[in-house]
Formats: sequence, structure tokens, C-alpha cells
Amino acid sequence: MFQARAITAAGKAEFYRELSQQLEALLSGESDPIANAANTSALLYEMMPQLNWAGFYFLRGEELVLGPFQGKPACVRIPLGRGVCGAAAERGQSVLVEDVHAFPGHIACDAASRSELVVPLLRDGRVLGVLDLDSQEVARFDAEDQAGIEAIAAIYLAASAGGE
Repeated sequence: MFQARAITAAGKAEFYRELSQQLEALLSGESDPIANAANTSALLYEMMPQLNWAGFYFLRGEELVLGPFQGKPACVRIPLGRGVCGAAAERGQSVLVEDVHAFPGHIACDAASRSELVVPLLRDGRVLGVLDLDSQEVARFDAEDQAGIEAIAAIYLAASAGGE
């Protein structure tokens, strides 16, 4: 049975290296994308400080549909191009927002959220969905977080490759 270990890293790069190792161990041997999304969001929510939401949206046609997550109930469907998640999916690029109230068209699923980091899930140049993190803190996420979560998304995708 997997047991999450507290991360006492001195810096963010080390934190994300250790978090990545834990995620690889957690997802080892499992290829189901829903099971892996559930465990990935649970690990992120438990291990990352100052999060109030961590989860997945999967692309279904022209909209993102809610997948496994941790946090308060969320918006179920997000059109491509709408909000931070829709923008990341449409662009096929990560979107880091220091203050969601300053982001045009932000969708407030939880009014307490103030900053957001959304990383697209890309396979063979095709967007499969997004990994979304929210925080109640303004400017909670930075470029190091973006790089770390992009690595986490890659681990999720590699583990889930056979289960689609």
C-alpha cells in the first residue's frame, strides 16, 4: 500500500522532484486514467500547501468535463476558451494566473479562489484535458510551480497511456 511521505524540501525544485517520485510510485502498475487522476489530485491536494482545489477536466467535444478532484464541488462543464481552464485547453499551453479577478472571463467555481495554475494534458499534440490547481492566496503559483506541475502532468500521462 502506498503511503505519502511528508516533503521537507528546502526549495521548490527539490519539492517537485520528491513529489514526482511519490507520484510515480503511487501510479506504478496502474493505467486507468480515471483512477490515476483521482490519486494524482489527492496526492497534490494533500502534499501541496495553500491549495483549495486540485483536479482534472477532460476534453469531450468542444468542452471540458469535470474529472476526479479534491476540494469543494466544482463547475461540471467549461467551454473551450472560457475561463483559465478553457484558455489552457484551447491554447494547448499552461496558464498561470496570479489573481483570477484580473483574468478576463474567469469562471468562479469557488469564490474563495484567488490564483490558478492550469496545465494542459497533451498527447501527440492533442489536448486530452487539463490539470487545474487553485489557491486562496494571490500569486500562490510561480514559474517553478508551473514547471513542477507540468512534470506531474507528464507522469500522469505516461502512467495512463495504456488505459484510454
